[in-house]
Amino acid sequence: METRRKGPSGRPRGFDADEALERAMLAFWEHGYEGASLSCLTQAMGISTTSMYAAFGNKQELFRKALERYATGPSDYLVRALEQPSAHGVATELLTGTIRTTTRPAGPQGCLGVQGALVASDSGQEVRDLLAAWRNESHRFVLERFRRAVDEGDLPPETDPALLARYVTTLAFGVAVQAAGGVCRDELQAMADAALRNWPPF
Repeated sequence: METRRKGPSGRPRGFDADEALERAMLAFWEHGYEGASLSCLTQAMGISTTSMYAAFGNKQELFRKALERYATGPSDYLVRALEQPSAHGVATELLTGTIRTTTRPAGPQGCLGVQGALVASDSGQEVRDLLAAWRNESHRFVLERFRRAVDEGDLPPETDPALLARYVTTLAFGVAVQAAGGVCRDELQAMADAALRNWPPF
């Protein structure tokens, strides 16, 4: 006789995994990796701990999936930036997109990819490494785009694309930190406009 496993008491087994992951992403974005406890996550997701593990794996794996969702959702401005026809357009869209995403009127401030594990203990080293790799990948994409801009004559031949890419991505990550600290959108946009006024800076 087949024995059927029971779902969590008082809660149907079926749930919208996509919606649950969206809520987990928001919880990590707001509280960081360590700040988002299992009870915080499951409450936000509307599921039991058992269901969370069954659907998404452990907390680190859930965070990895949440970061992937963040990259293709709120942080997809990077893709749009890289598609701009000029290097200046790339930098402008990257900074504008960062400001828009990190200062949303509703929802978490700052950037999940920058602040997600800033205060993580030794047990969160894997998450810190994951986020460092995520940020480095963003830099690499911008670097490759600026190299192409030099090859195509869009940037002066003496431009250092690696230094320029580091400059722009550091500005973007700095914007995220300032936004999390409560700096308003208009002030951040004024800073970005000033930073790009003399283009390229190197």
